[in-house]
Amino acid sequence: MTTDERATIPPERMLPVLNAEEKVLERIERARRRKARVREELITLAHGAGGRATRTLVEAVFLEAFRNPMLEPLGDGAVAGELAFTTDCYVVTPLFFPGGDIGDLAVNGTVNDLAMCGARPAYLSAGFILEEGFPIDDLRRIVASMAAAARAAGVAVVTGDTKVVQKGKADGCYVTTAGVGTVDPELRLGASAARPGDAVLVSGPIGDHGVTVLLARGGFDIEADLTSDTAPLHGLTARLLDTCPGRVRCLRDATRGGVATVLNEIAEASEVAVVIDEDAVPVRPAVRGTCELLGIDPLYSACEGRMVAVVDRDAADAALAALRSHPLGTGSTVIGRVADDPPGLVLLRTSFGGTRIVDVLVGDPLPRIC
Repeated sequence: MTTDERATIPPERMLPVLNAEEKVLERIERARRRKARVREELITLAHGAGGRATRTLVEAVFLEAFRNPMLEPLGDGAVAGELAFTTDCYVVTPLFFPGGDIGDLAVNGTVNDLAMCGARPAYLSAGFILEEGFPIDDLRRIVASMAAAARAAGVAVVTGDTKVVQKGKADGCYVTTAGVGTVDPELRLGASAARPGDAVLVSGPIGDHGVTVLLARGGFDIEADLTSDTAPLHGLTARLLDTCPGRVRCLRDATRGGVATVLNEIAEASEVAVVIDEDAVPVRPAVRGTCELLGIDPLYSACEGRMVAVVDRDAADAALAALRSHPLGTGSTVIGRVADDPPGLVLLRTSFGGTRIVDVLVGDPLPRIC
């Protein structure tokens, strides 16, 4: 509940409201302080959704085993001096969808992870796991798409690997990419850098990719003129960083788990509240309509060419102008701000004038979207 909303409640009713609110916040805080522990005995699709189950798996299994100062922030990539490094895997189904395919998705996704570190991407690797019986023509199409995406992004695929598994042991084609780039060693970006008063921006309409891939699978009697937003964002981030030196706190591309999960990561890491305005969040009518029909919140639907930026409030106008001046940022808008209370939570001011908590994604409404 916000300060403005509290002011509308009569004093005699305020104490029970505050007590109830404090109890909820205390329970949330206790849950977050617990050491991550995987309770399931088997991996589920939710472990790959980018939400709470993914976070628990990463912290309890991978971070526990590999813990080191560079890994602990669990960012989009690692930065060591002037070098940025990242890696990613792609298992999207179907392999080809309106606006893209697994090939350009793999290149753009890795380029974007480097871009979120503030880096200029330079070189990629590409690994392929192919299923016996996979059509060579489809492989050529995927590789051609990767080559075109690499040329467009100004990067080179310089090494790779290929493995083939028996028929029925995979799903056609999986792609793993890694990337390196250069970064200003003085640049300090991270989910823990947000400060109260900062502005929160998104670079365009959200949810396009997740809904496009979902509809491309068939099974829904829904027609929508949608294409994936897959695109390389390093040119957009470079323009923002050049325009607002020292004023950009954090950059995140909203892939698995969508904008909601990204904002929760920022709120928790920075120990701040993130307050967003529902009416300010850009969503295409076709995405909103499809999500309403299927009971999905667009805030949790994946993007592959959109980013969230947290910037100093005094630089918000300049940041917005810089983003809108780039072809991939014409739909940029300020969707909210950073507050100091309640720490670690994302709050949504709804169109009806209320406020609700936007939690981390639970479950997997859209499996295998990247």
